Amino acid sequence: MEERDVTTRSSTVEEWTQGLSESTGSPGGGAGTGVMLAVAASLASMVAGYTEPGADHQQTVDDLRDRARRLRSEALHLADEDSTASRAFGAAFRLEPGAERDNAIREASVDAAHASAVLGARAVQAIDDLAWLAAHGNKALIADVVVAFGALRAAVAGARTNVSFDLGSLRSTGASLEEIREQQPELWASVERLTGALERIDALTEQIDSRAAPTDSI
Repeated sequence: MEERDVTTRSSTVEEWTQGLSESTGSPGGGAGTGVMLAVAASLASMVAGYTEPGADHQQTVDDLRDRARRLRSEALHLADEDSTASRAFGAAFRLEPGAERDNAIREASVDAAHASAVLGARAVQAIDDLAWLAAHGNKALIADVVVAFGALRAAVAGARTNVSFDLGSLRSTGASLEEIREQQPELWASVERLTGALERIDALTEQIDSRAAPTDSI
């Protein structure tokens, strides 16, 4: 299968993961981040569907499930967008040294960082819904909530690392980290926000781990 044919929409899981296993970079870790977010959203939707709240919470559950379904679709779209950004990123670094290469790297790095930042922002927005399910969802599916948190953590961690790495790649054009921070303040700040999100996910997971894995508490 040709590289351009490997997408989350047109490929089976077997085909997509085979594409991920190849040394092409497209799909790569950023696209994998999007797929992990889709897994988290899918599990949130499933748990919400099994949750039978009182009448006062029915609308909350319905809205949560709708958001999760939209996020699953959007995350897969973002995964494919990252694959496109990865191809441009790799192509830029293969150019001959010079002004054209520097400009290509600068554009590709910022585009790739932006794609990862958008994905990370969407992942952060899902934390509240998983926290709600942990507290009010079907108790028999608490293990699924923990798995969803694990997938969400992978998505946030991947987005954070990719934004940081892509920004750092701008140093190959002669820019210092201080200059990069001044030139890309929003992308730079997104790394800190994603770091905070990781800490929150870890705290939430720790709170419910004993319910999901009771044998570990003995």
